[in-house]
Amino acid sequence: MKRTNILFSAVAGLCLAGAANAAEILVTTNISTSTTWTANNTYNLQQQIYVLPGATLTIEPGTIIASTTNLGGSLAVCRGAQIIANGTQSAPIIFTSKADVATWTSGSPLTGTWRAAANEWGNLTIMGSAYISENIITTNTPAPNAANYAPMEGLVAAFPGDTNVLYGGGNDDDDSGSLRYCSFRYGGKVVGLNNELNGLSLGGIGRATEIDHVEIMNNVDDGIEIWGGTVNLKYFSIWNIGDDSLDIDQGWRGKGQFGLIVQGYSVIAAQGSGIGDNALELDGAEQSDYQPVTTGSLYNLTVIGQPVGGDHGTAWRDNCRMQIRSSIFMDLGEQLVRNDNVDGDGGAGYGFNGTLSWANTWTTAYNVFSTVNAPANPAAFYTAQVDGNLNELRDSVFFRNQNASAYTEATARGVLPANATNLNVQIASILDADAPIRSITRGPAAGSGSTLQLPVIGLDPRANNAATTSSLSAPNDGFFTPVNYRGAFHPTAQSWLCGWTASTAFGFTPNCDVGTPFCFGDGTLATACPCGNNGLVGRGCENSASTGGAVLGASGLVGNDSVVFTSSGELPTALTIFLQGNNSSAAGVVFGDGVRCTAGSLKRLYTKNAVSGVATAPTGANLSVQAQSAALGDTILPGTTRWYQAYYRDANPGFCPNPPGSTFNISSGLVIVW
Repeated sequence: MKRTNILFSAVAGLCLAGAANAAEILVTTNISTSTTWTANNTYNLQQQIYVLPGATLTIEPGTIIASTTNLGGSLAVCRGAQIIANGTQSAPIIFTSKADVATWTSGSPLTGTWRAAANEWGNLTIMGSAYISENIITTNTPAPNAANYAPMEGLVAAFPGDTNVLYGGGNDDDDSGSLRYCSFRYGGKVVGLNNELNGLSLGGIGRATEIDHVEIMNNVDDGIEIWGGTVNLKYFSIWNIGDDSLDIDQGWRGKGQFGLIVQGYSVIAAQGSGIGDNALELDGAEQSDYQPVTTGSLYNLTVIGQPVGGDHGTAWRDNCRMQIRSSIFMDLGEQLVRNDNVDGDGGAGYGFNGTLSWANTWTTAYNVFSTVNAPANPAAFYTAQVDGNLNELRDSVFFRNQNASAYTEATARGVLPANATNLNVQIASILDADAPIRSITRGPAAGSGSTLQLPVIGLDPRANNAATTSSLSAPNDGFFTPVNYRGAFHPTAQSWLCGWTASTAFGFTPNCDVGTPFCFGDGTLATACPCGNNGLVGRGCENSASTGGAVLGASGLVGNDSVVFTSSGELPTALTIFLQGNNSSAAGVVFGDGVRCTAGSLKRLYTKNAVSGVATAPTGANLSVQAQSAALGDTILPGTTRWYQAYYRDANPGFCPNPPGSTFNISSGLVIVW
């Protein structure tokens, strides 16, 4: 199949291009009064920076926070402070290092080159005032207490009694702000042994805090780590993490949905310090008889492991209770379910001091609450689970988990064999064609021995095969979105990763599909074609033996005017012109051997030969769609609708013994709202 790609914009975004030319602001002092960071500047964290209590840091869409590589600049939001970092799909907020920015084209974070690197700057840490379970502080109590607190991992107190590094309290509705469309790249910071900054650290965060569409790409320690609190997560992507991808501790009582975990490596080092450990590490409480104990609900995860040097899909410790439903687990290196029991830092594990045993948590109903160190109102305290059992892995798909012990514990806990109770599906095949996702491509091996990594360099994570339907759906409770597929991505809709993530910028995941098909330009002439319609219903005789007709597609970002049109299914000799109309015709007009549905005031956008790529239109290749259209007398403003088709001409028409003789054709159409 011949693909003619026409790039209508040489820049990667009107809002984001030119970051390299923006003014650089060196951030050297703590933020004590409410402050706004704007997209016309870049911000360089020169040290550990705190947003102090009473202050709000607002970050505009499209803002770049790029810190000097290896200097250690980092950002922390204290209890009583807020961060409002609401990017958009077309103008995400990027936290990264200057070494990453150096790989961008024209200063755009929608471009770039992946590197085996991490620890190049610090991270974003947010500390709140919700309940936590922490026993290292001698004044903390085993029962929920608003006075319980803990020092944040990876932060260093400036002096004895420094409260800027503390999290915890008694307000589960605490509001630390919001994060949307934020990408965190190449972060982490090793302060000392077992004292490191994660990609995103959340300590004691309340449920009024909003976090969705966040990405962690490459980090020396965990991807996202949550200590206690009730914060919810939605649309999160965690790639190439040096330790655990999602780590939960100290009594988290929240919800999560639509999460992608792709295990890999950030740097070739020991597992847990550059090479991924567990995909999900689930700790109950720092001491397992303390309350709150982690009691959460996770729906629609897609977890892709490392088949040789990877660790467990889910590791459970210290009385954790977690429901995982409608998810995908594939290519794991070790066990799907692992009873780690204790976390290695003093916890006593399941069954301690009269708490439930590991086995009993899988058979005990969600509303049977522990009486050990209990809160006064357990039903109001633990609200994330609304049915089922305390621990569950249900309605999920398991594929190509080939370790000899991959399913040993899962079978003991009733996760397998698949049946009408657990609603799970275990795919016997190991072929990519039977995978529960669209496609996966792994790159050259890195590392060696037990830490050998097969990095994922290409991924279409949309649900496929057994994942396209589910038996359960998330509750319609105002946070969850009820869907009827397994995993984090709809089977056919475009991925929520497109446009704003490093995985898209680096070419790991596809960019956005743009536009809606509105006509199939050759359908009315099917009966006139002596060679038939090549088996494709709704299209007539075409000059391509492979497809039966050209199909117009588009990718990129409408908001950034960075759209790429693709006319697929032409002969290699075809010359292609793209037509833009300000209207459409349902009936269309005969155009070669097809029908032109694009109508109204037509504009001929620039042309390329499908083989040579030589531009022949006078407007040139470097103009955006808006600029090119304006030059032709058609101003396109935001909200404007335009209709497009490809007109392509073949020097040698026909592909069967008696071709119809037409030398030009018209593709299917797309309508785009700019």
